[in-house]
Amino acid sequence: MKRWFKYVKPYLPAFILGPICMLVEVAGEMVLPKLMASIIDYGVSGEEAPKIVKWLYTVFGTGDGFIVAVMTGMILTAILMMIGGVGGAWFGAKASVNFATDVRRDVYKQVQKFSFKNIDRFQTGSLVTRLTNDITQLQNFVNMLLRMALRSPGMLIGALIMAIVLNPSLTLVLAVVMPLMLVCIFFIIKKSYPKFSCMQEKIDGLNSTVQENITNVRVVKSFVRQEFEGEKFRKANGQLKQAGYEAMNIMILLSPLVTFFMNITTIAVYWFGGNMVINSTMTAGDLTAFITYITQILSSLMMITMMFMNMSRALASGKRIGEVLDEKIDITDENAKHPDLMVEKGSIQFKELSFRYYKNSEEKVLDNIDLTIPAKATVGIIGSTGCGKSTLVSMIPRLYDADEGQVLVDGVDVKDYSIKNLRDGVAMVLQKNVLFSGSIEDNLRWGNENATEEEIIAASKNAQADKFITTFKDGYKTDLSQGGTNVSGGQKQRLCIARALLKKPKIIIFDDSTSAVDTATEKQIRETFKNELKETTKIIIAQRISSVIDADMIVVMDEGKITGVGTHDELIKNNKEYQEIYYSQIDKEEA
Repeated sequence: MKRWFKYVKPYLPAFILGPICMLVEVAGEMVLPKLMASIIDYGVSGEEAPKIVKWLYTVFGTGDGFIVAVMTGMILTAILMMIGGVGGAWFGAKASVNFATDVRRDVYKQVQKFSFKNIDRFQTGSLVTRLTNDITQLQNFVNMLLRMALRSPGMLIGALIMAIVLNPSLTLVLAVVMPLMLVCIFFIIKKSYPKFSCMQEKIDGLNSTVQENITNVRVVKSFVRQEFEGEKFRKANGQLKQAGYEAMNIMILLSPLVTFFMNITTIAVYWFGGNMVINSTMTAGDLTAFITYITQILSSLMMITMMFMNMSRALASGKRIGEVLDEKIDITDENAKHPDLMVEKGSIQFKELSFRYYKNSEEKVLDNIDLTIPAKATVGIIGSTGCGKSTLVSMIPRLYDADEGQVLVDGVDVKDYSIKNLRDGVAMVLQKNVLFSGSIEDNLRWGNENATEEEIIAASKNAQADKFITTFKDGYKTDLSQGGTNVSGGQKQRLCIARALLKKPKIIIFDDSTSAVDTATEKQIRETFKNELKETTKIIIAQRISSVIDADMIVVMDEGKITGVGTHDELIKNNKEYQEIYYSQIDKEEA
């Protein structure tokens, strides 16, 4: 509860006024049956009326207008009830919507803080479900809680008191029915909670299937796998349907069960109350009012039951949201010794560094890495697929943290920088190029949102992107579809390089970022790196020897270890792994 109270506190007036307004409606519901009974007992029979009825007659009655006077009082009561109901609904909606908005904001902010390791714990579809469906379940529950939390118990207690005042002996019917009803309700709620948790997990699975299919729709179509993907969707959809059936099959018992108890109680009241009216121990008006109060008691129990039903689903959703909010962020700058320090030169040192993706994993992705990269140097990293190249460079901007050893930038442990300052000094062109919906210019401004038009054009020219951008009708204003699917792979890579260059970092990492570019364009890009990035440390991960052959230093990796460091000439003489890569790409006779 402590966690959720922080989202209640800013809107406390709405959380308080909502239930209070509902109490006005409850008060009216207590008064109306008594006024209706007075019309039957005193308006028709002419017997001595209670004081409240006499007061209504004095204020509103004229001549023989006794019934008119009481009806006027009932109309005024109904108007007050309407005002209370509308007020309760308005405050409830305001409080619940703001509550959900703030929860969604904090969950989103938490996800933004996740490291790669944190994100690996949750599927994308699951995070989407938690940010949407789960929070909506909480919002609906809060709205219902504000409208029912005082209204239902208030109606239950008020109607029970009024029924006891009218006829204590007839109220004993409830002493038999209510315990049976409450036991049934408890059983249903207890059984439904795990079913709703399972249903939310199946929604995760469905969202993940849909998200994956839509994201990779071009691959699906090119391999003619629509039928296979359709079957995956049908399976996920079927699992959700089955989970929904299992949850709802329990909950559908609720309404008929409560209706059954209401009908049994009404029959019993009519039976015993009718005999009392015949024996003149109860008036017909009081019996009518009593039945109304009994109906209100049982209706309030049903509303409370519905509230508990929604609570069981909200608890399942709240637990899932809590898992995201409670996820321990493993990469923070809380203990940074130099939070104001900026990356000034760009030297890098890996000291006895080891890393596993999973703590209990025996196999190390990186094993005892020792490497020093001087500032302003151009360094190539080459090796077989899966040897740890990308993971190694991900340690520099702290996308992952080492299990053992250190990563130093400018002689300072990366953990001692603030994350913002460290990453401001490092630009990374990832292996998987990502562009966002919006114009080309908007995407480039991710590197520097305050960049001038001249800087954007210059960065694009250096990345060999300006040539194709200017062929578009709208140039830099050309809209890109989500993921940049309306440009080619090579064009996408060059845009990502231009975006990184705009950042003007001290360290720039190219993770196989020219693999989709033709050799002539790649050569022009390398020339640009040499001439325009003289003050920047450049790390180039590549599969092609030609991409790193002119580097100041080439690092050869194999199975998470460094097997060789040197220039091309040194490695071609002394390093077996480098020789194998080189001769597999270049004809020996040409060598």
